[in-house]
Amino acid sequence: MPSVAAEVVLASGNAGKVREIQALLGTDWRVRPQSEFGVEPVEETGDTFLANALLKARHAARFTGLPALADDSGLEVDVLAGEPGVHSARYAGPGADDGANNLRLLAALRGVPEAKRTARFRCVLVWVDGPDDEAPLVAEGVWEGRILTAPRGNGGFGYDPLFLDPETGLAAAELGLETKNTRSHRGQALARMRSLLAARGPAGP
Repeated sequence: MPSVAAEVVLASGNAGKVREIQALLGTDWRVRPQSEFGVEPVEETGDTFLANALLKARHAARFTGLPALADDSGLEVDVLAGEPGVHSARYAGPGADDGANNLRLLAALRGVPEAKRTARFRCVLVWVDGPDDEAPLVAEGVWEGRILTAPRGNGGFGYDPLFLDPETGLAAAELGLETKNTRSHRGQALARMRSLLAARGPAGP
């Protein structure tokens, strides 16, 4: 495992993401959320997942002096022309919580038949060695599924209670963490990121 990976700041204050990414990276990696350093979230002004992930990674690296890992992810619903997309975390408005976002999604899909409720979670991960890194590492993962008509399960976060994984027949919120990490968009992206880091070898400070 490259030495640069020993300690990395995660550009997120989302406890669910911290848990998932730490579990995926394993004990050889120490993930430190930016909240440990008092770093306030940067405004996500990008119009793509990649643009927002780069903004967040560079911001965290600038204020901590550590390599930074950032993800931007969201739910894309086909019948809604890809919405909520980059607005997934604030779909029901600024400061909206998961419950409010889920309620708005259910309302937007009211009356839509099962066959047309196709959707996917998309995750873009970015690693930078510093705020001015000119060659950031980028990895993407996609998890195809369908939107349920009512929430199921008590695990996960975000839209997990409404997202049906077709292979298991379970909502994302019903999956155990290990199973979810083998299926999820974030798990796929992080596996690719680990490969990129390993191929690059030791780098960074």
